[in-house]
Amino acid sequence: MSAEYKSSLAPISNEAATGVAKEIMDATQAKLGFVPNMYRGMANSGGFLSTYIHGYTAFRESSGFKPQEQEVVFLIISRKNGCDYCVAAHSMIADKMSKLDAASLAAVRSGNPIPDAKLQALAAFTSHAFDARGMITNENATAFLAAGFSEQQIMEVILAIAVKTLSNYSNHIHHSEVDGAFTSYKV
Repeated sequence: MSAEYKSSLAPISNEAATGVAKEIMDATQAKLGFVPNMYRGMANSGGFLSTYIHGYTAFRESSGFKPQEQEVVFLIISRKNGCDYCVAAHSMIADKMSKLDAASLAAVRSGNPIPDAKLQALAAFTSHAFDARGMITNENATAFLAAGFSEQQIMEVILAIAVKTLSNYSNHIHHSEVDGAFTSYKV
């Protein structure tokens, strides 16, 4: 899904990037072998791209969630925000890198219950936190904690909502084309 509005800001190439955007794009090129199209739109604001990368990296490295759990969180948020780009990208990451099982991946992509009870509790909490705009209820927090998660991870889910909202909204206004690496996971 894309916004009706389409930004007139051109995607930034590796060669045209400057400052912090160039640093991030060069590092991404070296790490992945390509720069995702999503970053090219974000690179029109070095602060935007830097904030996204910093928050995304912090969540990946310090959230206390396993890789499969991280993908459930990112997929729930991206699906709820209607971001086809991020749903495709995180589906590929979930499948190929984080090794989320096929039944759980299919369930989270379609909005159906996840067979694994702990992953379902994480999905339900993430969905609640997103829908409630952070006005989390005692009932939902208690269920999340009872599933084996921590209060710190409540903060981490909120971080993930902030980070994915940045990328999802950027993709909406830039009409980011899904990269070749993710096309087989398009919704």
